[in-house]
Amino acid sequence: MYESRENYLETILILSQKNGSVRSIDIARELNFSKPSVSRAMRLLRESGHIITDENGGIVLTELGLKKAKSVLERHQILTEFLMKTTGVSEGIVEKDACRMEHIVSEEVFEGIKKFVKNKSQ
Repeated sequence: MYESRENYLETILILSQKNGSVRSIDIARELNFSKPSVSRAMRLLRESGHIITDENGGIVLTELGLKKAKSVLERHQILTEFLMKTTGVSEGIVEKDACRMEHIVSEEVFEGIKKFVKNKSQ
């Protein structure tokens, strides 16, 4: 899956946890994207089976979408924690880098980082 679609799914998950419901305009505001760009992305995510739109225009993650969104969010959170604990770099820089890394890190490296973070937290 493309990085941009993963970012949309992650954003939908975060907004739904925060606000309960999510509409395209909420996503556009959160990501600072144009409404047409978000509408196009939502169409693609609908076609791929990752979201559905309810009768009120709310965007809801399907089981497939929720699984992917949770995976991306977990990667973001773990990588952010790892980078904060190991680099001594500002949180803003760490957040940006973790967001990029979450899409390219291999499963093996991610699992190693996850173990490292878990062991350091105990």
